[in-house]
Amino acid sequence: MKLFVSLLLLIVFFPAFAQSVSIATPVILDTDIGPDYDDVGAVAVLHALADKGEAIPLAIIASNKNELVAPTINVLNIYFGRPHLPIGAPKGHAPNIGAWQKWPEMLLAKYAHTIKSTDDVPDAVSIYRKILAQQADHSVTIATIGFLTNLSDLLNSKPDQFSPLPGRELIKQKVSKLVSMAGGFPKGREYNLLTDSSASANVFANWPTTIIFSGFEIGKEIKTGLGLVNDQSLESPVKDVFALCIPKTKEDSAGRMSWDETTVLVAIRGAKPYFGLQRGHIIINGGDNSWKANTHGSQYYLTKAMPYEEIAAILESYMKHTGRK
Repeated sequence: MKLFVSLLLLIVFFPAFAQSVSIATPVILDTDIGPDYDDVGAVAVLHALADKGEAIPLAIIASNKNELVAPTINVLNIYFGRPHLPIGAPKGHAPNIGAWQKWPEMLLAKYAHTIKSTDDVPDAVSIYRKILAQQADHSVTIATIGFLTNLSDLLNSKPDQFSPLPGRELIKQKVSKLVSMAGGFPKGREYNLLTDSSASANVFANWPTTIIFSGFEIGKEIKTGLGLVNDQSLESPVKDVFALCIPKTKEDSAGRMSWDETTVLVAIRGAKPYFGLQRGHIIINGGDNSWKANTHGSQYYLTKAMPYEEIAAILESYMKHTGRK
């Protein structure tokens, strides 16, 4: 109690001290981990920043029904020292997409895991509702680096044993912001938005909190992975995935494009000083999107600020994280 009072007095009478006290961000990561492998880097960034005291991982939830998705997440959570971090996956209509490079199969053959199939984990919406109901109001950041299937289902969800609130009201009460790797700006046609376009349209039209978009054009310019592959002292599942996949695609010769790692970085640390923000709202037309500027809008997309090479170096340093000792 004395420590708490002393800390409170420091914050009240010395504002500079208050600025130096970082508050960890509660985060739910929603991922399609499988069609691409930058999701693996994004999971590493989440765990690394959590170990630095900047984030509190609440769950990693799959938007992809593929049978290897939940076991792959389980491998990474175990490696990074959080074997009991909740995992969920969609049980209704949802994409089911594997990785053509077969890197999930490689990870499951090499690393420990306790989940055998995505069918074995709880329903994504139930996990969302249970966890959100337990959190402080306006405290949770959701980072989505895959399809918008789960978030659309959450928006449409009914009151249940976890909360008497319908989905939109539960989100409005508990979520601080949504950071989404989706779309291209100021206009584009992007995979995550396109794959379940009806879900995307529902989420981006009806989501009741701030949304920050990390567009295709941002992650495209931030290349990571070679630093991991070339580090002879590093042994990790993240390195193994990049070492397997980078040589298989000519466009990855300078490193893999880092859409998902960038999104997690912004979800936890905010856009500045890494990026600028353009305010307005997204307009969805099938699988295409455009943008309408609006100084009173609650949506933003990232714009270039810091040199992309510097951001890549920051991300790679966290992608090299080797878990809690």
